[in-house]
Amino acid sequence: MSVLRKVFKIVYEMIEAFVVSASVFVVVYLFLMQPHQVKGSSMFPTFETGEYLLTDKVTLKRREPLRGDVIVFKSPLDENFDFIKRVIGTPGDIVSVKNGYVYINGQMLDEFYLPSDYRTSAGQFLREGAEFTVPNSTVMAFGDNRNHSSDSRDWGPVPYENIVGRAFFRYWPSDSVGVIVNPNTQ
Repeated sequence: MSVLRKVFKIVYEMIEAFVVSASVFVVVYLFLMQPHQVKGSSMFPTFETGEYLLTDKVTLKRREPLRGDVIVFKSPLDENFDFIKRVIGTPGDIVSVKNGYVYINGQMLDEFYLPSDYRTSAGQFLREGAEFTVPNSTVMAFGDNRNHSSDSRDWGPVPYENIVGRAFFRYWPSDSVGVIVNPNTQ
């Protein structure tokens, strides 16, 4: 009988450890952070397909997104998929694309984090030379690889309620591990 009690105690402790671990994982996943895999080339050279990121789900509940933040949000085309893009325009900003460059409030946006030969073309929503004022509680989000990105230039602003969070840490591949920083706040 004593052997059976010891086995039962060991099994009980293993189940207890599993339940506690699973509970912590669920709380972290639902409320604090979530893993995402980069799929496609829309954020190249900042991110490459196959990389894994952690998305902070708390920061953007406490503050509005900032220009330069990399955000993850529900696709406006199919909410079962998440997109990763960079915030270009915030509420009240006047955004335009002219001659291959992005302008914010009449000033050319300095995108020093992109290769100098990258150019930005207009899209179906944000036409060449047209100005668009970003509405409250939305952002304009563009992929870094402008020629290979479906983004706000094609389908308009991203509502805050569609934002999952801010990409804050790359954990795979191992040679690229590190914090993802907003280039405008360094």
